[in-house]
Amino acid sequence: MGVDKPMESSLTGDEMSKKALKKQQREAQKAAKKVERNAQSQESTNETKDVSVGKYGQMNMIQSKEKFQDRKFTVIKDLDISLKNQTIWLRGRLHTSRAKGKQCFIVIRQQSYTVQGLVSINEKISKQMIKFISNITKESIIDVMAVVMPVPLKIESCSQKDIEVHLEKIFVVSAAKPQLPLQIEDAARSVGEIDETTLNVRVNQDTRLDNRVLDLRTPANQAIFRVEAGVCKLFRDILTKKGFVEIHTPKIISAASEGGANVFTVSYFKSNAYLAQSPQLYKQMAIAADFDKVFTIGAVFRAEDSNTHRHLTEFVGLDLEMAFKYHYHEVMDTIGQMFTELFKGLRDIYADDIAVVSQQYPVEPFKFLEPTLRLEYPQAIELLAEAGVTLGEEDDLSTPDEKLLGKLVKSKYDTDFYILDKYPLAVRPFYTMPDPNNPKASNSYDMFMRGEEIISGAQRIHDPNFLTERAKHHGIDIEKIKSYIDAFRYGCPPHAGGGIGMERVVMLYLGLDNIRKVSMFPRDPKRLTP
Repeated sequence: MGVDKPMESSLTGDEMSKKALKKQQREAQKAAKKVERNAQSQESTNETKDVSVGKYGQMNMIQSKEKFQDRKFTVIKDLDISLKNQTIWLRGRLHTSRAKGKQCFIVIRQQSYTVQGLVSINEKISKQMIKFISNITKESIIDVMAVVMPVPLKIESCSQKDIEVHLEKIFVVSAAKPQLPLQIEDAARSVGEIDETTLNVRVNQDTRLDNRVLDLRTPANQAIFRVEAGVCKLFRDILTKKGFVEIHTPKIISAASEGGANVFTVSYFKSNAYLAQSPQLYKQMAIAADFDKVFTIGAVFRAEDSNTHRHLTEFVGLDLEMAFKYHYHEVMDTIGQMFTELFKGLRDIYADDIAVVSQQYPVEPFKFLEPTLRLEYPQAIELLAEAGVTLGEEDDLSTPDEKLLGKLVKSKYDTDFYILDKYPLAVRPFYTMPDPNNPKASNSYDMFMRGEEIISGAQRIHDPNFLTERAKHHGIDIEKIKSYIDAFRYGCPPHAGGGIGMERVVMLYLGLDNIRKVSMFPRDPKRLTP
């Protein structure tokens, strides 16, 4: 039996070495790829790691839980180059935002003032933070911590032109809805920029008033209502310095203030009452009670179905009444002086606000004379006749007549404000004192701004017997005005006064075309909301 021989390998030693080498190479490649994958994974992890955690986000609803007494806020109006490199806190609205690559530009607004903000990805700012900022809805209220930095070129689109703020933290305090019924930029656009041939959007009046909270955020509206506050403040301050006393009169009354039908009736327990058309009776009662000079600022209601550019069913009345010694011009001149002081106060104190309004609604500056120009009614009739408008000496002026007269007066005397005295008796209320020298005229006056009436006034009849006679002449039921007449039965000094439509003063001083622009939440025959 023979011995088996071992099988000989089919591979040589060299071939075996090559195979092992290839295997080692494959394993080395796998190991290298694994290391590379791990490195890439780690790098990716480092990239996606949010280094800005805690520096941005939606704040919890503020319920007065914390005071943050160490957090002092700066107002945008005060931001300038003097604050360079300082870290500040701001609260405002996100006016606009624009993400661009690794940066995001925003504009922060406080009322009429704006500042540009910038945030860029760096070792402290993550891309997640940039994305969050770019998704904040317009008009949201935000808190930002930022560093004030100068800019090489002026930022013309913002009120603060020489600086910008570099954001380090940002929190949403109150988020706005994504879809706005109107864009603030459109609502704020100058009327000169609106052209039907361009893509600029015109926001119509009803859209503005239906969304008044948004509309009121425009720079012009912010300024309009600061001017309006100024009119009331100046009226109050000027008359107080002249010895007038501010009074407050009832707005719910038992009979129509002026004996007319244009009153709002309201349910008053088991009977009816009326909303006051005027504080007329109560001003006169205050004079009879020896207050000598009084004024009031308050709501006035007129149930007139007038859908014009200058009528409201509820407006603010600036009313005054004053006792005089011998002639009602003592009062008329006092009112004229009050207006010139008021106009000077607006011009000098509220110049910046007036300029903001004129940027959106361009108009010539208001002009007035000192002392105030005074014309008598026959002079007005003569001016109109020269312009081709014929009126009788007892005819009242229509609105077109008033506007034309205003243009004629401006052309001849270079003033937007004047007094027209001695109106025809036939067109004035029953309580107006007749002119003793002309039975067809009365001791009454109107005052005009830019050709529109802003105050109607007169000497009142202070004698109860004569007042009764004049009421009967007008066909007024004496019983319905008994309390009015009785106010003068215990002796009353001669007096005169007038009622001013506050909104008209603001509208005409600023040269606006509609009284609804100067009524924060206007009421007219077709509008009862918001």
